[in-house]
Amino acid sequence: MIKNEYHVIGVMSGTSLDGIDLALVTFSFNNTWTFKINSAETVPYSEKWQLELKTLINHSKEALYLIDQYYTDYLADIINQFILKHSINTIDAVCSHGHTALHQPEHQLTYQIGNLPQLSRKVKQTVVCDFRVQDVALGGQGAPLVPIGDELLFVDYDYCINLGGFANVSTKEQSKRIAFDICPLNIVLNNYVSAMGLKYDAEGVLASKGEINTALLNKLNNLDFYKKSYPKSLGLEWVNTIVFPIIDSYNLSVKDILRTYVEHIAIQISEVINQKQKASVLVTGGGVFNLFLINRIKELSKNQISIPSKEIIEFKEALIFAFLGVLKLRGENNCLSSVTGAIKDHSSGKIFQL
Repeated sequence: MIKNEYHVIGVMSGTSLDGIDLALVTFSFNNTWTFKINSAETVPYSEKWQLELKTLINHSKEALYLIDQYYTDYLADIINQFILKHSINTIDAVCSHGHTALHQPEHQLTYQIGNLPQLSRKVKQTVVCDFRVQDVALGGQGAPLVPIGDELLFVDYDYCINLGGFANVSTKEQSKRIAFDICPLNIVLNNYVSAMGLKYDAEGVLASKGEINTALLNKLNNLDFYKKSYPKSLGLEWVNTIVFPIIDSYNLSVKDILRTYVEHIAIQISEVINQKQKASVLVTGGGVFNLFLINRIKELSKNQISIPSKEIIEFKEALIFAFLGVLKLRGENNCLSSVTGAIKDHSSGKIFQL
């Protein structure tokens, strides 16, 4: 489907479990790509779905497939409500990431629920989805996938950092786009504030009142993952088996855990972005609203940190998954081997049509 303008809905559910992001985007092509976010919103998960998604890795394959069917139906309902609410009449495709249930690329395994063919039937639209599977089959990490959007939509920045469930970075090195996960972020912070009945640490206020535990900080900073070269990616399994047990072994107060972990995040991010001098750094994702974290990154960084509009902060991933779908419809590469480690650049994703 080659044309100069596309109207698509991008749908994203991240590991921080704050909800489903939906964005209606118009993409225009005239030698370069431009975009306009027309409507966007986040639909929060119910407590039932939050608990279900948090424990996906504990299920058998059979149970997971059943959840996949329920989740696909649920996702279809959310998308249909979005279309109705915003009176959307022209849609070229719905481009959906789904929700990651399993991600073990070293075992050639990645599974995102919500990508079944019934999604297309229930929303009565062309659907482009399941963007990670092909990359893993080609020897790649299947993540991160956002860098093609950084390459073509956010060309003015030396680094694009996303602060979501995990912090990840996209940049150019020797004229090639590279990207990798930096460290776990909201997936850890939100876990510990949940014990206090909170969904997140608003503006990082709790963390700012804690004390750094140097022993814990050093142990976190010395994890093997940080010594590996890219491409590399993280998943919930790694956090559950490595990070949480380390933190829990210190028996610290929630405030001290948050303060120590925020410092860990700021150190890991600053070490990445300080490799270039006078660089421009675009920072997006829910972690941007943690002002204490942002200030620590700024204090440790030598570069210019740019915070974009609230719309881009919150919906950049939904925007770029919409863009991945457009590239797939055009038969153009949307997955870069220099980023994921796959054997070649390729056009990833499945297209379901009515």
